[in-house]
Amino acid sequence: EVQLVESGGGLVQAGGSLRLSCAASGFTSDDYTIAWFRQAPGKDVEGVSCISSTDGTTYYADSLKGRFTMSSDNAKGTVYLQMNSLKPEDTAVYHCNAVRGPTAYWGQGTQVTVSS
Repeated sequence: EVQLVESGGGLVQAGGSLRLSCAASGFTSDDYTIAWFRQAPGKDVEGVSCISSTDGTTYYADSLKGRFTMSSDNAKGTVYLQMNSLKPEDTAVYHCNAVRGPTAYWGQGTQVTVSS
């Protein structure tokens, strides 16, 4: 059974940092593109970052460049999202996503709340 399990969310003050983790299991192939999305209350889902399965290149939403860093530990089957200089507008549920062709998997999400 394929699973994506996010962790690391919580309540943090503006200017603080959090590191989210997404543990992947049950995959029979390693050529999935892994991405982070977020959804704030009352807003659409927003792409945060992704990592290429081809060469490990990371991509970020323009508004988040310089504050968020995505990385992976293939040995642990885990991807991370380091979030620095957090702002109240970063408050959202953060989801991990794995895509390969028409197949996509989602984690349950982890809540990040940034207080002003």
